[in-house]
Order: sequence, then C-alpha cells, then structure tokens
Amino acid sequence: MRKLRFAIFGNIYQAKKSLAVQKLLCLLEEREADILIDRSFYEYLTRDLLLNVPCTDFITDDDFTADVVVSLGGDGTFLEAASRVGNKQIPILGINMGRMGFLADVTADEIDEALEAIYDEAYEVEKRSVLQVEFSSGIPSSHPYALNEVAILKHDNSSMIAIRVNIDGEYLSTYQADGLIINTPTGSTGYALSVGGPIIAPTSNALGLVPVAPHSLNVRPFTLCDDVEIELSVDSRSHQYLVAIDGRSESLSEDVRLKIRKAPYSVLLLKRKGSSFFRTLRNKLMWGSDVRIE
Repeated sequence: MRKLRFAIFGNIYQAKKSLAVQKLLCLLEEREADILIDRSFYEYLTRDLLLNVPCTDFITDDDFTADVVVSLGGDGTFLEAASRVGNKQIPILGINMGRMGFLADVTADEIDEALEAIYDEAYEVEKRSVLQVEFSSGIPSSHPYALNEVAILKHDNSSMIAIRVNIDGEYLSTYQADGLIINTPTGSTGYALSVGGPIIAPTSNALGLVPVAPHSLNVRPFTLCDDVEIELSVDSRSHQYLVAIDGRSESLSEDVRLKIRKAPYSVLLLKRKGSSFFRTLRNKLMWGSDVRIE
C-alpha cells in the first residue's frame, strides 16, 4: 500500500460530528498514513472533545506539503482549507459535516469509500477557477484570492453605495445598490445564488456579476467570460465600503479602487469517479421534487 500524506482541516463548532472525525483518523492510521492536522483543530479535538488523535505533525501556517488535503465541515471550512492550500496544487477532499455542501460533497458515511478511491487512484480531479483582487492602495488583504466570490458591500449602517464597473477598460454601468458580487462558477451556488444570481456549471469559463438589492428594477445579474479584467470604484456617503473575499471582510476607503481578474492558478477538487454536479443540484435543491406529494 502506498504511503500517503494527509493534511486535515476541520470545523471546531461541530462536536456532534466527532464520530466521523474518529472514523477518518482510524482509517488513516490503519493505512499508516502521515497525518498532519491544523493546530487549532487538533487542540479542539484533544482539549474540548478529549479525543486521542494520531498526528505526525501540526500545520501552523500555510507552509506544508501533502498528497491530499481533507476538509471536515461544510463549504465554509472547505473555503478556509482552500485559502491555506493556495497555489500548491494539492487536491482537496471535502467531507460534509454541515448542511448544504456543494464543495464538501462526501458524507460521513462515505469516508471509507472515498479513502479507498484515493488509494486505488479511482478518482477525478476537477479544476476550479479562482479570483485575484488587486487594490489601488497596497494589498490590505493577507489572502487576496477567492474560490467563491468577491463582494463589494455597504456598511450595515450606511446608505446604498454606487459601484462603477469597467470591463477591460470599457465602462459597463454604475450599480446603485447595497452591493455587487463577482463570483466564479463555484461561487454561483453560494452568496450569489441567495440574491438571485444564476447557477453556473463549475467548469464553465465564466464569471457572474450579481447586484445585491439594486435600486433599479432594470438591473439584472450578468455573466461574462473569465478572461476579462474588472475594475471597480465605489462612491459612498460614509466614504467607506466593505470588500468580502470568500467571506473575509475588510473595510476600505472609497479612494481604494479594485481590479479583479482570474488568478494564475486553480483549486483542485478531489471527486469520486461518477460524481455529478447535476445530480448534486437535483439532490441539494430538490429539483423535480413535488412537496405536495406525500
């Protein structure tokens, strides 16, 4: 049996799922795998849940190597793991310990099956595009990359903001709204979907522009090719606005302009052979189900 190195990241707010964590660790230990665990997750497992956790080494920052990264949690945990992986090109297996889970699509009952597929090399690796954000005044963000979306938002206590959008240097529109989401195909089933954006097949070479509570009824979501550069400038009564990069939110002065483009690397999702995005949509969103039928 091949000796593999697994890096494990997990959600520290799901104590009820500890049996699934123990199952994964036992299966990896049986296979004599090297097990790296994010230190905060390790401390949670050992101190709060009082688990006996086999561990080869700790992950304290983004400087680590592994054959496979395992995300134990929901899509939020997966996004955090992806930000830690960065451009290392390590495939990520998402084990769903939450509710919806489009990225983390392996259930706790399927852990054994998923590991067998990894060791038998009976899996597929799916490339997902990433957004890169450039700030006109330095780089306030420690990780200016988004697997899901970049959201430009008003502060909670302020009036709507005006977001001027240029595409490859050409003026598109000024959005009078609570915000604007620029999302990847992966992010089309996240925040963008909740405000009326279209679902985009994950391997599409497309981006979404989805306004949040626009003032004009004529404003609609918009999709475009992902080889463009999007320039954004904001006008706000408070002279401040928020930028949220995969949920990591920062306050910026309206003097700071943003440029958003496709990053030079992809995030690799580890999928079992035969898995289907369309089947996931049907199951997660209950397409085709009729709640009137008991």
